[in-house]
Amino acid sequence: MAYPLRQLTGNDIPERLREIPDAPQKLFVRGNMPDPSMKFLAVVGSRKASEYGKAVCEELIEGLAGLPIVIVSGLAFGIDAAAHKAALHSGLTTIAVPGSGLDDSVIHPASHVSLAHQIMKQGGALLSEFEPTFAATPWSFPKRNRIMAGLCDATLVVEAGLPSGSLITARLALDYNRDVLAVPGSIFSPQSGGTNDLLRRGATLIEKSSHIADALGFTVETKRQRNFGHLSVNEQLIVALLESPRSRDEVAEGVPLSTAEVNTLLSMLELKNIITEREGLIRLL
Repeated sequence: MAYPLRQLTGNDIPERLREIPDAPQKLFVRGNMPDPSMKFLAVVGSRKASEYGKAVCEELIEGLAGLPIVIVSGLAFGIDAAAHKAALHSGLTTIAVPGSGLDDSVIHPASHVSLAHQIMKQGGALLSEFEPTFAATPWSFPKRNRIMAGLCDATLVVEAGLPSGSLITARLALDYNRDVLAVPGSIFSPQSGGTNDLLRRGATLIEKSSHIADALGFTVETKRQRNFGHLSVNEQLIVALLESPRSRDEVAEGVPLSTAEVNTLLSMLELKNIITEREGLIRLL
């Protein structure tokens, strides 16, 4: 294996996991486990995620850039992959908990081996209680869901149908006295039946990144101070305006600067990896 594997037992297992009733007796790790003082957020959702679900997942996670938050997901297709990729793009540490062992020969799905390597390359980790060459089975996925729920301070369900594995993770999070967060979806979308039901039952409504930050004990002011205190006054004007994604014209209209000045500042902010522009909208990373 390109990245060494080690086994954790006893007090080396993260404290959050040691607290749960069905705590694992051992864990296998590849890569670097993050500082346990950071906040850990499980992000789960449909394997057959809609474009809406994937876009929301990317938007919410990219809005957490700069905060000491670890994104934990299951390396699966759909929302899991979108969560890992958004974390990598935003400079956040991410942990993958597949429903298999951690040897490259069995990582599930096989097409995400390269994503797993990218996670480790950027300082994250792969985590599993299964033996290194254990191949995924139908029962191994619900079993690994408790690892994600137990490891994290909160679980965010982005898009999930009724029933779904994501709802198992949410139920486990509740059993472990962790917060459950959910993104609302269309009443006409089968992928949103589970998330809307969670909201009906009292899950925390998430519509923007700041809602997640609040749930984890951070504030918008904390994020702005961490990320943007070194920027010029004019750059900070633009950053403040981009708490919500806007077009270039909307940015130009919202600050007392010429269009040429705005375009120059936007280019500088993009070079500094503060903003990105996609599909005609500029947003914070």
